[in-house]
Amino acid sequence: MKFRPAEEIMVKKIKTFQDFLRQGTSTANCTFQGINFSGIEVDWKQQDLSNTSFLGCQLTNEQQLELLSLGAQVYEQPAGLPYQPFRNQLYTWQELIKGFSEIQDNSYDLAIYQHFSKYRFNPPIQEALWQRIHDHSMDEALRDLLQFDTGGMTQRKCVGFMGGHSTLRHDPYFKKAACTAKLLTETGYFLVSGGGPGIMEAANLGAYFAHRSNADLFDAIKILSLAPSYKDKNYFTQAFKVLEKYPNGAESLAIPTWFYGHEPSNLFASHIAKYFSNSIREDTLLAICLYGVVFAPGSAGTTQEIFMDATQNHYGTFNYYSPMVFLSIERYEVQTVIFPLLRQLAWGKPYYDLLYLTDDPKAVVRFIKQHPPIKK
Repeated sequence: MKFRPAEEIMVKKIKTFQDFLRQGTSTANCTFQGINFSGIEVDWKQQDLSNTSFLGCQLTNEQQLELLSLGAQVYEQPAGLPYQPFRNQLYTWQELIKGFSEIQDNSYDLAIYQHFSKYRFNPPIQEALWQRIHDHSMDEALRDLLQFDTGGMTQRKCVGFMGGHSTLRHDPYFKKAACTAKLLTETGYFLVSGGGPGIMEAANLGAYFAHRSNADLFDAIKILSLAPSYKDKNYFTQAFKVLEKYPNGAESLAIPTWFYGHEPSNLFASHIAKYFSNSIREDTLLAICLYGVVFAPGSAGTTQEIFMDATQNHYGTFNYYSPMVFLSIERYEVQTVIFPLLRQLAWGKPYYDLLYLTDDPKAVVRFIKQHPPIKK
């Protein structure tokens, strides 16, 4: 993720703009995104519009013509798209699932996926442009949520959780992942997952149940397990039952993608940064988890993420070396030799001492607490 030059300002709220007017703050070098200006009287001739842009803002025809005549750049919200390229905030699961029922899925999420699927492998230039702008909007919203400093560190202490998307809700590692995520959240870390089913759902579920009893979490898993696979008809119905019985859970972040749109986004993350580009999504997901990544058992996708994370650590790509914790001795040292291989690759590098293998959720938390990120 790249950082904006300090002299450029992104404005996403009408109140911020009104504060500018009241305080006499210059609007030069400002980018206004997703703001409704149509009901506001502004003497634009009195504003400095040097290098000023309006992205997807609601403007009257008169306002738009005046801004263009004064040299501002105006990019309108395109018509006919099921998504908003210039949105100024992350998604919520309530927004994505709107229109869904077990009888007929007419959700906002599915409508976007169906639109994306038409152009998935060869999008026309306009569609490709809007998708890239949308994904940049997700980047910006993540920066707002996580609050990066100029050295690349975030105010929220992000810990990622990776693992198999097809892990069933009654699988022992679903429970173990949820317990680990719960402990990490209770310790003050901000849980991040890929946002889909399986281990990803387990991680967001565990975070959701932070500061509740383990008995409550296990009861929730029991409810979910009545529809163990994301392919089951009542997959969402069982999640709704958990949310109804246990409302107001703790915050966490999910970063899914429409590239895997056949996998439903889980309902236990409070913030969702959903991307069109899976490569940007994968890189971002690992890059922001500066306090570590936990790898539960998974298949090819998880293995790819392990070596992507190892590469970022190997070169200190994002200015920090971060813990990599493997939650399954059987998977990572017996069934595969991934952990021994990484130890060999990391020999002599700063992240060598940040590699850890265990089956104990408490040991995961203890290791991450004892091994904060190391600045490059």
